[in-house]
Amino acid sequence: MKKILLFVVSMSVLAAGLPAQTMEGRFDGAKMRERVKRLSADDFEGRGPGNAGSKKAADYIAAQMKAAGIKPGNGKSYFQNVKLVGVKVDPATQLTVSRGSNSKNFKFGDDFVATTGAQRSNVSVDADVVFMGYGVDAPLYKWNDYSGPAEDYRGKVLMIMVNDPPATAEEPNLFGGKALTYYGRWTYKYEEAARRGAAGVILIHTNESAGYGWNVVRTSFGGPRSEILRARGSKTPYLDLMSWVTNDTAAAMMEQAGVDFEGLRKKAATRDFRPVKTGLRVKIDLKAETSTFDSPNIVGKIDGSDKALRDQYVLYTAHWDHLGIGEPDATGDRIYNGAYDNASGVSAVIGIGEVIAKMKKAERPKRSIYFLFPAAEEQGLLGAEYFAQNPLIPLNKIAGNVNIDGVNFFGRTKDFSALGSERSTLGAFVQEVATERSMTLEGDMRPEQGFFFRSDHFPFAKVGVPAVSLRHGDDFVKPLEGTALEFFSNYTAKYYHQPSDQYYDWWDAAAMVQNAELGLAIGLKIANAAAMPRYLETDEFADADKKRIGK
Repeated sequence: MKKILLFVVSMSVLAAGLPAQTMEGRFDGAKMRERVKRLSADDFEGRGPGNAGSKKAADYIAAQMKAAGIKPGNGKSYFQNVKLVGVKVDPATQLTVSRGSNSKNFKFGDDFVATTGAQRSNVSVDADVVFMGYGVDAPLYKWNDYSGPAEDYRGKVLMIMVNDPPATAEEPNLFGGKALTYYGRWTYKYEEAARRGAAGVILIHTNESAGYGWNVVRTSFGGPRSEILRARGSKTPYLDLMSWVTNDTAAAMMEQAGVDFEGLRKKAATRDFRPVKTGLRVKIDLKAETSTFDSPNIVGKIDGSDKALRDQYVLYTAHWDHLGIGEPDATGDRIYNGAYDNASGVSAVIGIGEVIAKMKKAERPKRSIYFLFPAAEEQGLLGAEYFAQNPLIPLNKIAGNVNIDGVNFFGRTKDFSALGSERSTLGAFVQEVATERSMTLEGDMRPEQGFFFRSDHFPFAKVGVPAVSLRHGDDFVKPLEGTALEFFSNYTAKYYHQPSDQYYDWWDAAAMVQNAELGLAIGLKIANAAAMPRYLETDEFADADKKRIGK
């Protein structure tokens, strides 16, 4: 009778939706903390692509994977070399804007930043400026800012606003409504202009449109930049000039042109907008230090337990690079350590692998688990893009991608989010994980910032792999206070892409473990699912998914 009663009580507990047993106890929080501390140490030189410190960091990550029981992911090697071109523009470079005999010079760093896609050290641009509005060609939304004659933009420098054209009362879901689409990303603006034969692009920064201040643009785009090396004879289009300007600089240029800047902005938000010849001419001589180097993707795997499914994979990603050594902050610190972004994610993913590697045979996931630590994410998702185009495992065999870019170290939370979960059948697994832990699954809390397009899962989404990016919540079990509250509240303004993103002893290892365990749980559900996850028919990546799978 007692056994029956115990069974009934147990079933009642499950039916009540009380938290399922997690695997948090299998994670070594102290080891996770130590990995972050080591990866963000000064001698790793901010893990800037190609620098001496980054090579030490890559070796360290490979050694940590080996020690955790994760096998090499590229034959006998933990590395997939990505050939990159580094470009560091001389900070003395000036941007000269003229109209007739009237010219103005703008200062690098304060007024604008610039680089080149030409992959050579000396590039000169002397071209007319055309205001292109949002610089979007989107047939899905019946929108084309490039609908004018090709000579309006070919060979010109295009001034473009970031983000999508805004939704209206008549079309509340235009370009995703509040949510940013890929058409609103700066990467798209550059790519589309290059395809159209433009000489260059000047993007207009505002804090509101970007979600961060000019200081982030200055450190992210004003220092050394990298690109995937183009093969000799490549027909891939590129821009001689890729630039950002402050909103004040853009306004000064439009005043010089005698153009109503705010009127132009409003006009650009309509379908009948056409490119505007400003009468301005831009001249810039880009003198840059260039170098060619390898910066590896770091890869590993754990074989699945099911003979029928082990040739399919769950892909975990967490970028290992950061910004390297750059401009000094107010304290003179020049090393951009990248502790939260993204030494914490690397540590969490290695921890996930360590837990899986130690599982008993009966517990092992059916599908194989593949670990990818991409290079040069901060330079434009370059390592992940390279892997997606040169995969070491078949793309049509990847069941799903779980990306981790920044791990909670503030305190345990009652909520979390998985960006992109609503796009595919992965969403059901993510919701199960939340329900089993009595946690709230939040949607994208800042959809206008386009975070789904800003980390290493995105290149995989573009080729049709169902992908989510795990993000910690903000409903803390114990309210934050003191230093933790200050860091959390001011992260974007004071720490994001700044030397101050360092390891601190107050970090909460239990919060890191909770975050990593959520990633583990989602991955295991994907690994053990009967069928391969797919994008929903209504999603923009459904066609790529069908092309990848072949049906």
